Amino acid sequence: MVGEIMADDGNDKMGPLSAALIGIGGMVGGGIFAVLGTAVALAGGGTPLAFALAGVVALLTCYAYVKLSCQFPEAGGTALFLDQAFGANLFTGGLNLTLWLSYLVTIALYASAFASYGMTFFSSQAGWLEHVLISVAILLPTAINLLNASIVSKSESYIVIGKLILLGVVIAAGMFHLDATRLEPASWKAPGALVVGGMVIFVAYEGFELIANAAGDVREPRKNLPRAFFGCVAFVVLLYVLVAVVTVGGVPAETIQQEKDYALAAAARPSLGQAGFTLVSVSALMATFSAINATIYGNARLGYSLAVDGELPEELEKNAWNRPLPGVIATAAIALALANFIDLRSIAILGSAGFLVIFAAVCAAAFKLSAKIGARKWLCAAGCAACLVALVALLYHTATDNPPALAIFGGLLVAAYGFEWLYPKLSGRPKRQASEG
Repeated sequence: MVGEIMADDGNDKMGPLSAALIGIGGMVGGGIFAVLGTAVALAGGGTPLAFALAGVVALLTCYAYVKLSCQFPEAGGTALFLDQAFGANLFTGGLNLTLWLSYLVTIALYASAFASYGMTFFSSQAGWLEHVLISVAILLPTAINLLNASIVSKSESYIVIGKLILLGVVIAAGMFHLDATRLEPASWKAPGALVVGGMVIFVAYEGFELIANAAGDVREPRKNLPRAFFGCVAFVVLLYVLVAVVTVGGVPAETIQQEKDYALAAAARPSLGQAGFTLVSVSALMATFSAINATIYGNARLGYSLAVDGELPEELEKNAWNRPLPGVIATAAIALALANFIDLRSIAILGSAGFLVIFAAVCAAAFKLSAKIGARKWLCAAGCAACLVALVALLYHTATDNPPALAIFGGLLVAAYGFEWLYPKLSGRPKRQASEG
């Protein structure tokens, strides 16, 4: 990832900028390209406010991650925090598997976005072509991970910087082509829809938690981790709000509705013409491809760790050429199924809901460990409550607007906890033990 190749000085340890770039790279990945149009369709002219609301939830959760990461600056990240607070049991085991599944959903989301932007380069809109692009978007990064994952990871920092420059150009140019009436309160959707619109995009905020996995590689963690976490989240919140402003203010609502699967490219067209549309589309292909590669890499290793703990089949523990090959293959196979059989909007809902569940649990962990980690209980409680309220709002809307997506989300939770309960009994493997912190 970014932090591995972006050093602030000659020290082997990362500084706050390098750590922050890991979070920015995780957040400004495929999410904003994938679900911007869906969020705008839900929130209307109030999309910038919806993005800001989601950002508040992210910042509250970020506080819990800062305190926990400073106390436990180890590679385990989220899974370690949950174990430290609640022990190694069915509850935390199911959450760890939910995290693993949520990253699979994220890969599917990025692959769907890759296909949506890729389709803009073809005159044919045949469904089979979209499925081909989805499959290529997963299979090619899988091959890279099996052969040499460093091919893309070494260029990740340049891809992140390139994405930020591109979004800066789109925002700067778009500010000169705004129709302010499209942003007025009269064009906003109902308050509930604003919340739902923000929560659908929440999957584009979750990447800051990747910093926790690299906390052990950050020098002076108690000083630099807060800077990295809060800095990257605040920066991305501002970035997303500005992207929402130029999208809603620069593109007619009917155009966004027609082109919602590649809304960011559509947002570039009024100010930068067809060349801007093409540039954003190419950048989206690069961004989603690199995000898929990085997520396959990371999730295969998460699967390896869970297998070592006895939560996933021991086959996922096996390495070949110093790579978790079974984990890479399993990750790709499940993501292929999700991406090819579930529509993009449903995938976005699944991803956001999954991470809201995980983040609520992390805030609860910080609340329970507040005395040990030096956290303010009311802030941890506020983060947990914000995640749960956002989750309820998202699921309530989904129940009325997209019941199949709700059923699939419920199925993922049942699968996670059912597997966590059944697998040790069927396999005879010993129960995992919480790591000491």
